[in-house]
Parts: sequence; structure tokens; C-alpha cells
Amino acid sequence: MLTSGLVGLVVFSLMLFLPARTFDYWQAWVFLLVFFPLSTWIPSIYLMRKNPAALQRRMRAGPGAETRTVQKVVMAVLYLSLAAMFVVSALDHRFGWSPVPTAICLAGDVLVAVGRGVVMLVVIQNSYAATTVQVEAGQKLVSTGVYGLVRHPMYTSYVIMMVGIPPALGSYWGLVFVIPGLLVIAWRIRDEEKLLQEELDGYREYTQKVRYRLLPWTW
Repeated sequence: MLTSGLVGLVVFSLMLFLPARTFDYWQAWVFLLVFFPLSTWIPSIYLMRKNPAALQRRMRAGPGAETRTVQKVVMAVLYLSLAAMFVVSALDHRFGWSPVPTAICLAGDVLVAVGRGVVMLVVIQNSYAATTVQVEAGQKLVSTGVYGLVRHPMYTSYVIMMVGIPPALGSYWGLVFVIPGLLVIAWRIRDEEKLLQEELDGYREYTQKVRYRLLPWTW
């Protein structure tokens, strides 16, 4: 996962600095400094020591890792939305479409950090948390901790990060791509819950106990 993190760092850097046409883009540097240690390096080191099986699950990600066609489509759209968010935010920086105050940029970085922190909590509390939709043999239902607030806290973390990324990169226009991101996450959750109700013992009862899927007191 450390290697994939380095590859991700290169890809993200290209999506930011090529459209921006400059390395004089402090918002991008700060974002990368916040995002990658929290998203790959620190979690990888922790999981390698504490839960190697969970690390293996986290490494299987992306449309190609999904086994069901609907989820392949969902993940492809989500990845494209995120890529467009990065590129448009970098273009925004280049052309100055929406100057964002420094305080707002830093607030965006805080949201990104919070989102990554929630991911770590999810993985710590649920060793079966994966980036693909599946139910493994022997998997147990987790209903406490962050799972006592919402049924899909991993996706909650993605929403927090999606909202934080554009302002962290100094762009308001990038927020446009939060909308398709939210739509495909909602689509993914609805499809995933059908699978969980069929294959994970106790999940139907859990949905009666924890009413909210993604955001507390909202949905």
C-alpha cells in the first residue's frame, strides 16, 4: 500500500500541477502534505502492525476490484468526479476564477484531515471494512462506535473530504463535482444495503436501530 500511495501521489500531483501550469501553488502542496500521510502512509504502517488482513482489503480498490457491474459503474463515475474536481480546481487556481481566502483553504484542509481520521476510526472499529462491496465468510456485524451514528461511516468520510478538497485547493468551482459524487455514493449505498440485508446476519435489525445511512439526522 505504501507503493500504491507513492503512485497516487504522483498521479494527484500531475492532476494538480499540470493544469495549474505552475509549482507556485501552495494550496496544492499543503493539500498533498495533509492528504497522503493520513490516507496511505500512516494507515498502512498501523495496519501492517495491527491488522494485515484489513490492509489487504484496503488495497483492493477501484472499479476493477468490484465484482458487480453496478458497482463498477458507480466507482468509475466517482473516480471521474474526483479527477474532474482536482483538474477544475487547478484550472481555477491558474485562471483565478474564484479567489478563496487563506482561512477557507486551511478550513478545507481541516475537513480533509477529519475525513481521513474518520476512515481510520472505521478501519479500527471494523476490520472487515473494505473499499469493495462484499460480505466475507465469517464477517460480523459492527453496530457500535461510529457505526452507532450512521450505517456507512466510510462514505461519510468521503463526503467530508469531497466538501473539503476544492476549498483546500483554493477553488469554489470544484465544489460543483460534489453533486455527482453525492449521487453516486447514494446509489452505491442503496445497492450495497440490498446485499447486506441478504447476506449479513443481523443487518435488517441494525437498520431499524440506526436509521441514518450517511449523515446523522439527514439521510
